[in-house]
Amino acid sequence: MAKVSISLDAELVVEVMVLSGIGSPQDAVEAIVRDYVVRGHRTEARTGLKEQGLREVDVKPRDPEG
Repeated sequence: MAKVSISLDAELVVEVMVLSGIGSPQDAVEAIVRDYVVRGHRTEARTGLKEQGLREVDVKPRDPEG
């Protein structure tokens, strides 16, 4: 798996470590990002049909204005 290096505010990382209870900055931030992705997938699964309908509306070409 490819790795990405980023810079984060130290206070933010410490807050993530405290909230997650994970002692390693790398592991704490990775756990938070993974949790965010999982929650996003659950939300998509719950609202997928509704959002799909909105996407279909957005795809239709708009009538010329003017």
